[in-house]
Amino acid sequence: MSFTERLRRENIRMVGKLAVVAAGMFAFGYALVPMYRAICEMTGINILALSELEVPGGASGGKNVRVPTNSQVDTSRTITVEFDANVRGLWEFKPALRSLQVHPGELNTVMYEFQNVQNRRMAAQAIPSYAPQQAAPYFNKLECFCFNQYTLEAGEKKQWPVAFVIDPKISKDVKTITLSYTFFEVGGKTPAAPVANNLVLPTEPRS
Repeated sequence: MSFTERLRRENIRMVGKLAVVAAGMFAFGYALVPMYRAICEMTGINILALSELEVPGGASGGKNVRVPTNSQVDTSRTITVEFDANVRGLWEFKPALRSLQVHPGELNTVMYEFQNVQNRRMAAQAIPSYAPQQAAPYFNKLECFCFNQYTLEAGEKKQWPVAFVIDPKISKDVKTITLSYTFFEVGGKTPAAPVANNLVLPTEPRS
């Protein structure tokens, strides 16, 4: 067998191995959601909500939460907050605003819109992430649909709020923060959806 033939066969084997690795990584990514669902059903614990509560700035005080009285609004700085939405499954999920300019220390609220476009009742939950990651400890969510699991009937549409304050102690190098949610079906018991009627949605970003 010539050197060229051996090299060609080795290249084919290498491509085959890489294809197997890629397929395995793809399958593992899709297996994460069923794994979470199975663990939640066996333990009766909402692991996704517990994980969010462990994130600095991620704990929720619900309706009783108040902005600390010693929190000063830094009007000399403006941070652009971008809102991103991703789905796993047949959902329509989007923010009412794509971005908002805010002052550190200021309470802000944005609405997210959901619709179950399937023909069956479903329970789901959202998991947040932040960019840059260094902003996560300073992004304090006072009200968020991501803390619990909720249900939507077939075709049902909802609007849920995210109320947040950015800690004025955040680095002055941070000019833009992206808050991203991934929304997908989960198992387990589901509480009632939060009431958002008393929350005001900003209509236009301030300059």
